[in-house]
Amino acid sequence: MSSSSSKRGKRSKKVKKEKKGPGNDSRYFSTTKKGEIAELKSELNSMKDSVAKDAVKKVIASMTVGKDVSSLFPDVLKRMMTQDVELKKLVYLYIITYARNNPKTVLLSVNSFTKDAKHRSPLIRALVIRTIGCIRLPNVVDYFCTSLSEGLKDSDPYVRKTAAVCVAKLYDISPDAVEEHGFLKTLRSLISDHNAMVVANAVAALAEIAESTSKDVFKITPDMLNKLLAAMNECTEWGQVSILDCLSKYNPTAKQAETVIERVVPRLIHANSAVALSAVKVIIKYLDVVENNSMRTYVLREKIPNPLITILSGDKPELQYIALRNINLILQKERHLLDKHVRHFFVKYNDPLYVKLEKLEIMARIANNENYEKILMELRAYGNEVDETFVRKSIATIGRVAVKLDGAARKCMRVLLDFVKANPGGEGDGKDRIVGYVAQNSVSVMADILRKYPNRFEKVVDIVCKHGVEGYDEEKPLAAMIWILGEYATIIEDAPEYIEGCIDRFEDMDPDCQLSLLTSTVKLFLKRPDDGKDMVQGLLKRASSVIGNPDLRDRAYVYWRMLATDAKVAQKVILSEKPKMADDTGKIDPSVLKVLISNLATLASVYHKPPELFIKDGKQSFELKGHSRRDVADDDSDEDEDEDE
Repeated sequence: MSSSSSKRGKRSKKVKKEKKGPGNDSRYFSTTKKGEIAELKSELNSMKDSVAKDAVKKVIASMTVGKDVSSLFPDVLKRMMTQDVELKKLVYLYIITYARNNPKTVLLSVNSFTKDAKHRSPLIRALVIRTIGCIRLPNVVDYFCTSLSEGLKDSDPYVRKTAAVCVAKLYDISPDAVEEHGFLKTLRSLISDHNAMVVANAVAALAEIAESTSKDVFKITPDMLNKLLAAMNECTEWGQVSILDCLSKYNPTAKQAETVIERVVPRLIHANSAVALSAVKVIIKYLDVVENNSMRTYVLREKIPNPLITILSGDKPELQYIALRNINLILQKERHLLDKHVRHFFVKYNDPLYVKLEKLEIMARIANNENYEKILMELRAYGNEVDETFVRKSIATIGRVAVKLDGAARKCMRVLLDFVKANPGGEGDGKDRIVGYVAQNSVSVMADILRKYPNRFEKVVDIVCKHGVEGYDEEKPLAAMIWILGEYATIIEDAPEYIEGCIDRFEDMDPDCQLSLLTSTVKLFLKRPDDGKDMVQGLLKRASSVIGNPDLRDRAYVYWRMLATDAKVAQKVILSEKPKMADDTGKIDPSVLKVLISNLATLASVYHKPPELFIKDGKQSFELKGHSRRDVADDDSDEDEDEDE
């Protein structure tokens, strides 16, 4: 038994030693020999195909780990003429990597590429086309144009779709060569191809070319539009995204818009969120052109909200955030789109902070007279959360709702007043008083509400200013408190005392607080001259001579001269009725919004910036125009004449 087991052990060792193939290619990464390049050179020139193949694998392994094997370029190039598909792929990979280092030597491969471009296998023909597109050398472009032209007209759809993408890559290197050989015309003809993937790749290639040129390379006709819509039902999800992106750049007629919307609506319930968002982008844009109001209302109320909520309800927070950023843009265009879906934007306990903050933004946007009470109840609960950033944003959102909705202002003020009275995180009284950040931020928001609705919440002012400014250590809340003291100096009995206490530490305050204190002191003097006379003289002197801040100094000089010239004029200017404030937080300029809506489901919709602002050498968003068959035929004949010349 022992002898038979030992034989078996020897046999298994032999098998392990002899094991080769794809599963054991890691051995090519473990060599650290000296003089390895010379040895590889010798093996590459071996007469045995198996030795040469192993040598190419070693070269690719060395290239992968960062070793420079560019000196072997001529030797690797010799192995191109092989029937072994695996070896051919490896050689092509090597050529793509080191072609730029050997631009002249690459010319030696032209004949091999041309021969392989006529290979009986469509996989090899497509591989040649893909490699041609990756060799980004202007000096060899003309040599490969014939092979690419044949690839665009190949009988196999796999080769055609690969060639379509190659045209876009070639256009980036040599636009003149692409136009000279009529590749753009051929690409447009591929949109009529019977294979959906070829159509999708042709559209993607034309879209990429359109971004880098001012010419209308698509020349969309009614027939082409129908073919794009038909192909969308058959191609893969990413092909659908390409076609939908193309449609979003097109400016349709009213009739075309209705047809496209009807054909695109089924994409809204697609499992891939990219397809669903791209469909939303097309529909939102085309609804501007639709003349049928009943159709417009039906699509906005019944079709678009549910897909957006479905994407938002996913379990991936990153996807939720992207959905929220896109929804934010859509709501700026269609304000009432999600009015009845406010509960879906309530914060969950396990939401990341960035999702929570974006949900608060959406809640402020969709708040109206029917749903604000639900939103306010939710925001009130958020005031007791642990995360300070989230609580601050929640309190600010209460203020935004109050400023936005006249009917909600009283209830919002009541919630904020409860926060101030409770003063969570605060304690003490008098000079030892500490005001928590919740109460401080509440006062800051209340000041905005008082600006929006002057003389409406005078009882609230009395309660808020009961303890003066003691305990306020944040810049914005302290500035807001000082503003309230000056604005309501006639109501607050102890206003002079509180303002005098602030003047004592004037030099230590932040610039915003100093400006607010200067204005409030002047207001106190104009409203209660006997109480504010001494204070205003001393403060104006300090602000104009001691403080180095030019803004503060200039304002002090203006006030001083007005008061010295004519107190009545000063009263008309300083105590005049101010323009009512409005909530424009996060509001985007209409012209920019139009660009962002046409770029929904892209990075632009996440950053809320046009692509040209964050992409290096970024081109402005392009738009496609409609063409008649005759226009396209005339243009194509002109191109043919240019080619003949």
